[in-house]
Amino acid sequence: MDLYTEGDPIADTKAPDGPVETRWERRRFEAKLVNPANRRKLTVIVVGTGLAGGSAAATLAEQGYHVKSYCYQDSPRRAHSIAAQGGINAAKNYRNDGDSVHRLFYDTVKGGDFRSRESNVHRLAEVSVNIIDQCVAQGVPFAREYGGLLDTRSFGGAQVQRTFYARGQTGQQLLLGAYQALERQIGLGNVEMNSRHEMLELVVVDGRARGIVVRDLVTGEITTEMADAVVLASGGYGNVFYLSTNAKGCNVTASWRAHRKGAYFANPCYTQIHPTCIPVSGDHQSKLTLMSESLRNDGRVWVPKAKGDDRNPKDIPEDERDYYLERIYPSFGNLVPRDIASRAAKNVCDEGRGVGPTGLGVYLDFADAIQRLGRKAIEAKYGNLFEMYERITGEDPYEVPMRIYPAVHYTMGGVWVDYDLQSSIPGLFVIGEANFSDHGANRLGASALMQGLADGYFVLPNTLPNYLANVGSFGKVDASHPEAVAARAAVEERIQKLLSINGDRTVDSFHRELGQIMWEHCGMERSEAGLRKAIEEIRDLRDQFWQRVRVPGDGEGLNQSLEKAGRVADFFELAELMCIDALHREESCGGHFRAEHQTPDGEAQRDDDRFAYVAAWEYTGTGQPVLHKEDLQFEYVHPTQRSYK
Repeated sequence: MDLYTEGDPIADTKAPDGPVETRWERRRFEAKLVNPANRRKLTVIVVGTGLAGGSAAATLAEQGYHVKSYCYQDSPRRAHSIAAQGGINAAKNYRNDGDSVHRLFYDTVKGGDFRSRESNVHRLAEVSVNIIDQCVAQGVPFAREYGGLLDTRSFGGAQVQRTFYARGQTGQQLLLGAYQALERQIGLGNVEMNSRHEMLELVVVDGRARGIVVRDLVTGEITTEMADAVVLASGGYGNVFYLSTNAKGCNVTASWRAHRKGAYFANPCYTQIHPTCIPVSGDHQSKLTLMSESLRNDGRVWVPKAKGDDRNPKDIPEDERDYYLERIYPSFGNLVPRDIASRAAKNVCDEGRGVGPTGLGVYLDFADAIQRLGRKAIEAKYGNLFEMYERITGEDPYEVPMRIYPAVHYTMGGVWVDYDLQSSIPGLFVIGEANFSDHGANRLGASALMQGLADGYFVLPNTLPNYLANVGSFGKVDASHPEAVAARAAVEERIQKLLSINGDRTVDSFHRELGQIMWEHCGMERSEAGLRKAIEEIRDLRDQFWQRVRVPGDGEGLNQSLEKAGRVADFFELAELMCIDALHREESCGGHFRAEHQTPDGEAQRDDDRFAYVAAWEYTGTGQPVLHKEDLQFEYVHPTQRSYK
């Protein structure tokens, strides 16, 4: 089965050479600027209003550009960033515990299993320091110690306390800060806000991104919106698995439409399985619920030592409990990175020592912390998370241990971008989770909020002008341009095709079946046989979709089945590419664990000689994508067998 062809290698030509500590400063100085009078004449489209999109739109508007902002939610503040719980990393070293920009850089490269760019990660660590000051100035209510200083806590993959937090609502509070900055610019007339609009196509003119085609989700009206540059901040693609911690609306369509127009898609097989989620309870579920990684600061993870021990956890004595993370990884204990904690949970459940009705669960126990610190202290730190758990499960985690199990959470892969965050299509910039750039094969906890705000507040506003400075030579185009007309026609044709099939299966039934294939064969553990089987099953199911899906209603107004159908159609194509990417990468690294490539004690085994590269995939429309390799160079953090023992 010839699944792909190999094309020319690619390189990130925007990152300067020389000392990594000065690359970002030098790039900012070398980049061209746009004078204030000319900024008013330039229009930038930003798709998405989460932490990356909201902060980018607000900052670009503050600089003087005219910004058109789009989101499919009814309000920008409903973006999925609001669901983030645990915290945001920053190398402030307020605890005086040995943290530094270099240590955050080191932890992130190592945590990503040596599959990220050093230049990008060091910039992220540098900028992290500024993010906290920015958010405090906006009024974000970070937790504080008794004396008034900002409080921090630990997260996985680090031995220092660098995670700033707002109880269990950090994403919500940070998003409200970005939202207020965005609303200020909307009020001033600098941002044109378009909620309940979904991007369905990218307009490319003379090889450059010049606009998007959007559908008004309330009226069904399709319009073509033009600009001088387009920014995608549309989040990740975890919902390809159907069950994930993502909001139900999260999708890949904006990124995938760009991919089909020529934007390379990088490392799609790198999916993060979060170890701390409420276990699946049955087929009725449409999504899963995250319990913040911050809980692993004070909660201890364990299972019974004996197989099939279904006693009440309170009746299992200490000497019959296996605190397996503390046993296997004594240096990091319960705060090992997410990929390692997830696989460890899977292993003990596979041994028959899982807990709960399905046997797919482990305990997260706060009894020791409550005894040591008191219930009030735990309530102050995690009260809203405990309340959420009790509402969903009917169990009081102050009295009995939580039950948790890994679930799909975040995607490290995404649209390929260079150091300037520009994709392989000039004029198309991609920020936040929608790009691939900073996390390698595994994202450390509390780094998603850090990357989103870094890209939106500090990176993109310094790199986008370098492109916009030359826009005058590209010429103005409007919606009457043949490429824009063709893009809109393609959207209308696709919608009509989905509506006309009139089959016998719902969109959700196809999505659920696709998710089961992906979880089984491209989830926590992959194998060559499983991936090949998955590709065949995905192709067969996709053919059935285009013959049997039923989309009731029409395209002239609100039609959520139509919205879902378009998104699931893109998930089918993405799912196949994810499996091809996982199949070609014959190694284990981070969130990509191939059963054939593991150490004797079951840890991920990389193959740096063959796979120390970014896999950037080009869409060809023939079913055979083209693989372009970007070699990764490590000058400062040399790849070693990752160990948290």
